[in-house]
Amino acid sequence: MFRRNDPHPFAMLPYGIVRYHGAPADLRDIPLGTVLHVRAFLPPDPKTSAVPVLPVNNKDKDANHNRGAGIFPAENHVLLLEDEISRCQREGLTWRLKEVEVKNREGMLIASCEAKHRPNNKAEDETFTFDAATRVWRGRECLLVQHLINGEAWPAQGKKSLHGQAVMLGITWRPTPGGVFTRFHISDIWLDDVAIQNTALRQTETHRAFIRSRWMPAWVDAVEYGKFGRATVTATLFGGMDATLYAEFRKGVPAVMNSVENTLKHIEGGSAGPTQMAARGTIHEVIQASKNAPFGSSGIQIRFETDLITEGMRPTRIVRVRPASWPDVHLPREEYINQGSIEERFPTPDIFPKY
Repeated sequence: MFRRNDPHPFAMLPYGIVRYHGAPADLRDIPLGTVLHVRAFLPPDPKTSAVPVLPVNNKDKDANHNRGAGIFPAENHVLLLEDEISRCQREGLTWRLKEVEVKNREGMLIASCEAKHRPNNKAEDETFTFDAATRVWRGRECLLVQHLINGEAWPAQGKKSLHGQAVMLGITWRPTPGGVFTRFHISDIWLDDVAIQNTALRQTETHRAFIRSRWMPAWVDAVEYGKFGRATVTATLFGGMDATLYAEFRKGVPAVMNSVENTLKHIEGGSAGPTQMAARGTIHEVIQASKNAPFGSSGIQIRFETDLITEGMRPTRIVRVRPASWPDVHLPREEYINQGSIEERFPTPDIFPKY
């Protein structure tokens, strides 16, 4: 029962992937209340976990007070976080609308989730709420429930069969009347492929601009040291990004690389921004290291040569790297760590001023 459950903190693995509206995303893109599907693991290193380390069998324990088992799993380090439309597209699923009941531009919708190309009449029906703010996407249009009523697709009052109409749904949670605490709410309905593609394109552009300003994260595979600070860093770019971003990493392209924490926050020094702290150099080689890369990896390696390697660029550490043509911007204070101190990685209440 959501109204009784305590918050359950989780951490994204540095190579974890977020998907929203069928496109790459950052956590900041996902509205509060969105229902998400999660693939998660135990903390890789309990000593440095930023979230509680729970007993391994925690998901089997009953939380008491009618909350049930399974709501506080120890697997709280997330590899994949995706919304409903992203999950359906990945698994080849679609929602079929069975019946709608409308009263004052809000009401209930009955639907079932089925394999897109193999309709399953045994799929269980689910009941959702909707209201006047529910968005209905048709082609390049954004409609409201009132528009469906005006067009007589839905009734102004009462019930109507929708005959298994295939759609995609955006699902959220919000307080619902009638003492039902686990019923989900529909935030969006996509009626056709054009609407789905446009939504994904908007989110892709949002995320592409975000990565270009924050840099591409990567895992350091190896470092070959030269003389007087010279070094060649071999790093694997993380997965889940738009293909056009990877295409900008080419042989001979000037680039900059900066060390980051496993939170992906840049490490800066004083008033210096990430570019001022970063190692500068050239991408000497781009390698498609693996066609079957593990989830979270792009399988693309770069060999980056710099004449002044900085601390933090060591095997198994994480860096951010960008072609020099990407925007050179300063980040807000909460998005970088000053000098990389352990106190900043895991802050205590002492960070707040005393008045």
